Parts: sequence; C-alpha cells; structure tokens
Amino acid sequence: MTTENMPTRRRIVLTGISSRAWEHPADRGALTALRELRGFDDVLKAIAGIWNERAWRLMYLGGSIRVDHRQHPRVHRLFAEAAATLDIDKLPELYVEQSPIINASCIGMSKPFITVTSRAVELLDDEELRYVLGHELGHLRSGHAVYRTMMVILTRLAMNLAWLPVGAIVLRGVIVALQEWWRKAELSGDRAGLLAGQDPAAALRAHMKLAGGGDLAEIDTAAFLEQASEYDSTGDLRDSLLKLQMLLGLTHPLPVARAAALREWIDSGAYARILSGDYPRRDNDKDASIRQDAKEAAESYRDSFRRSQDPLVGLLRKLGDGASGVGDVVGASASRVRGWMGNRNDGTTPSNGTNGTNGSPPPDEPAS
Repeated sequence: MTTENMPTRRRIVLTGISSRAWEHPADRGALTALRELRGFDDVLKAIAGIWNERAWRLMYLGGSIRVDHRQHPRVHRLFAEAAATLDIDKLPELYVEQSPIINASCIGMSKPFITVTSRAVELLDDEELRYVLGHELGHLRSGHAVYRTMMVILTRLAMNLAWLPVGAIVLRGVIVALQEWWRKAELSGDRAGLLAGQDPAAALRAHMKLAGGGDLAEIDTAAFLEQASEYDSTGDLRDSLLKLQMLLGLTHPLPVARAAALREWIDSGAYARILSGDYPRRDNDKDASIRQDAKEAAESYRDSFRRSQDPLVGLLRKLGDGASGVGDVVGASASRVRGWMGNRNDGTTPSNGTNGTNGSPPPDEPAS
C-alpha cells in the first residue's frame, strides 16, 4: 500500500508552542543572547541586502516549481499539515528545485521561503517528507536566518582578509564558534521536524536516506544506529583528532550522529512531555532568562562529555573532569555576553524573540 492511499494518522496540534520547546540548549542559549542585542536583527537584514534577497526569490520563481494546491499538491498538503501541527498559521512560499540529491533549505530574512529538491520529493514517503519540511519550518520559527547570515558574512570576510594573519585568525575563531552553534541549530530543526510529523520511525528513515540508503530494503535500522556508537567510540587519540579536523568547516552534524542525537532526545522523555502538552508557550517568551539558558547550555555540554565514548574526551575526564571545565567555559562566556549587552538586570529576552524574520543560507551555502 502506498503512503498516498494510507489512512491519515492524527497528529497532536501543538497550540501556541514556542520554538524554545525544540531548540537544543546550546542553540537556545546562543539565540537568547543574540536576541538581547537590540536592533541587531535590523542591522543584519540591511547587510543581507548586499546579497540581494530579492534575487534569490526571483531565481527560484523563474527556475523552480512553486508549490500550491495545483502544483505538487501532495507536497503542499504535507507542508500545510506540518505547519498546522507546529501552529504556524501563515505558510511561507515553498519551491521544488531540480536536483539529484536529497536536500531542503529555508532562505531569506525579510520574507523567508523554503525549498526542497526534486529528489527528496521522489525518494521520501509522506511521513519522511513531512519530517523534512517540519525541520525547515523549525528553522523559520526559531529565526535562525539572521544569525546564519552573520556566519556567511564573516566567512566571506575571513576569505577576503586571509592576507592579514592576525585578523584572519580572530575571524576564523569566531567562525568556528558560529559553526558549532549552527550544528546545534540543525539538531533543533530535527526536533521540530519530529514534532511536526510525530513519527520517530519516519525521522530515522529520512536520516538513513540522507546518508545514502535510497532503498531501505537494503538497510538495517539497528546497524545504522550502531554506526553512530562506533563513530563516537572507535579508535584512539588519532581518530579523535581526525574527527575534530573533519568537523571544522562543517555546518551540519554527520547523518548518523544526527539520528543518534534525535533518538537520545526521544529517550530523555522530552518528546513525550511535549506531546502531552508540557511545553513553553510563545506568550511566555518574554520571560525567558538568558542566565537560565546559559546554565542549560553549559549543562548540555557537561552531559555530552559525561556520556561520550570518544578517546580524547575520556582522556580529558581522566586528567581532571574535562566535561565540567568545558561546561564552565560555556557558562562563563554566556555571562560575559550578557555583560557586554549593557549589564541588564532583568535577564529577559524581547517578546518578539521567536517571531522575528527567519530563513537560512543563500543558495550557494550548505543547506539543511
């Protein structure tokens, strides 16, 4: 039986849900701090005009298929269902672009739109595609585009200033930090996709297909998850250093790691609590505390270090609780950011934090 002919499975509508519900602690901590910079969004929107957001939309308008009830009606239905589940009342534009790879992205800041490749439409079943579209809607609701644009601008600036050794080193340090944040933002998007589709098996299948498993009859789910464990724990210090080198420059976690991270989030009970109605509401975003978010971000890194089987992390633990040290650095850095932003005492974010303009990288940047 094809998925198009299967009876519709009811999903829980997450009324009034805040993007904070699905944001990874490290992602949420960075977003809360950046949102405290009053007018920062507006400055970046103006800078983004250099790359001409209008040109991006015109490129897709002229070279792709705009999805609606007449064109790609199946995709439109799944898109509308994902948005309704996440309580998004106004659909952004959605385009299907010709491409031989599975991919999707959220583009733009003033008027963001979402794209998905023709290969994704062909290869993903309804539940898997709903998950992927929900992932991009999660990026949109979290407002990731503004800060992703900053990373793009700084990356290009570093390339232009490569002849200045000191300036390039400083910029590269900032870019590495931003890329680490974006990898956590991708995990946030994965959680949003799961909440939009509410089918953990479909989310796992989507990651298997992203990793190269076009025909899942040839892929074993347990073996795929075992890869993640082996990637984390295998080898010695040389492999640990190689993995660090591999991650430098990557804006997305590797597919097996993403699948494992999503599985861990489900196993933590957070997913079930949200479906039961226990989640932060948009109306309460104004009460979000940067101090608390920084604390949770630091704890997430500590917990990651405690659970990691990586040989280098194990050595750091033996040398003196490396997990706590890294976590303390994260927390202290967040506190310094708070001080730079005017020594405010209320520790809250603006009420429009989750309702700002959203999007993702321009077409020549890696997408989700």
